[in-house]
Amino acid sequence: MDDVLRQLSRVAFAGRELSDVLGDITGIAAGAIPGAEAVSSTLIRDDKAFTAAYSGEMALAADELQYAQGHGPCVDAGRGGVVLRIDDMRTEQRWPDYVARVLRETDVRSSLSVPLPYQGSSIGALNVYSTKPTAFASPESLAAGLEVAETIAVAVANADAHAQLVDQARNMRIAMESRAVIEQAKGVLMAQRHCTPEQAFEILRQASQRYNRKLREIATGIVEGVQEGA
Repeated sequence: MDDVLRQLSRVAFAGRELSDVLGDITGIAAGAIPGAEAVSSTLIRDDKAFTAAYSGEMALAADELQYAQGHGPCVDAGRGGVVLRIDDMRTEQRWPDYVARVLRETDVRSSLSVPLPYQGSSIGALNVYSTKPTAFASPESLAAGLEVAETIAVAVANADAHAQLVDQARNMRIAMESRAVIEQAKGVLMAQRHCTPEQAFEILRQASQRYNRKLREIATGIVEGVQEGA
């Protein structure tokens, strides 16, 4: 377990795409979780599940079968926040449609799905697969899976926080630009109509309602009209 933690602690987050970070983490998981032969990270956004990173084609194939069915251990683990383990696909009674296709189309015989301990704009799960039954029955497999899932959750939370900051900065810039063009338009109207700032703003507001257009669009049209006529 200490070796898993050391490897995970070395993963760099700053200045990297989430997919690259998750690629590193799933690669570590594939070599560090007892019994793992293939590993993937499922994220669910707006109720749509997708594989954000994987190590081993078997993991991707098993994931996509679940997305096609709309349910399965990794999807249900992510949505429900519960650990779901399949010891033997040949005797598994849950998710019969998914299990039938897994047995027919892949070599997966057991799996472990660990939810991400993070509830934000993204939820999801760590998925671990093996060609052998009961590959993840040991406490060590679950303990390692929980550690990896926590690291994935940190990466996802950081990415979501960064995206929110970018959106906030963009919205602030748009708001400042809107304020500036509205003030310019008010100045034009004050000069043309010899009115007060309050009266100029009221003219803009009434035009916005009359033409069913945003106040900023009305103001931009006025400013651009003056610039073209200069």
